[in-house]
Amino acid sequence: MRRALSPAPIAIVCVLLALIALLAYGLAQNEPDRGVDEALARGERSPAPAFDLPKLGGGGSASLADYRGQVVVLNFWASWCKPCRDESPLLERWHRRIRDRGATVLGVDILDVTGRAQAFVDEFGLTYPMLKDKDGEGLDKFGVVAYPETFVIDRQGRIAAVARGPVDDAFMRRNVAPLLGRS
Repeated sequence: MRRALSPAPIAIVCVLLALIALLAYGLAQNEPDRGVDEALARGERSPAPAFDLPKLGGGGSASLADYRGQVVVLNFWASWCKPCRDESPLLERWHRRIRDRGATVLGVDILDVTGRAQAFVDEFGLTYPMLKDKDGEGLDKFGVVAYPETFVIDRQGRIAAVARGPVDDAFMRRNVAPLLGRS
């Protein structure tokens, strides 16, 4: 005699399979977008994603398109981030070095308390433009997963280099300096 399976074990198995599928989907969707890294590894430059964000100190907003024709060192940071604190003086030195050569450092404070972010800027005497990304738009568009992350954008608006972590003088010499000679 064949014994039929009762509906309860079948339902439990179906629910478990559905949960496993949902978990797998969630993990796949939360994976950061590393298309930029892959393109750079192939020697290709992807267009930088567009964004429009408020200025950190108030007074309107700015977009990446506002800097078209310039080399942009786009740095995502947060005031509580120790490596961000460590690299800030270097970014300020480089900004002063490149600003008269058609280039800028552009800081984007992400998911941070505005007062703390402004105190960070004041503490380090940062003079480069700062934007405020309170909703994490940059996280999604640029695939940012940790702080700091820096993207070097060429004069045509394409991503020429990326640093997932703090930058140093060697990174800046290797990835920013060569772009400055092309006007």
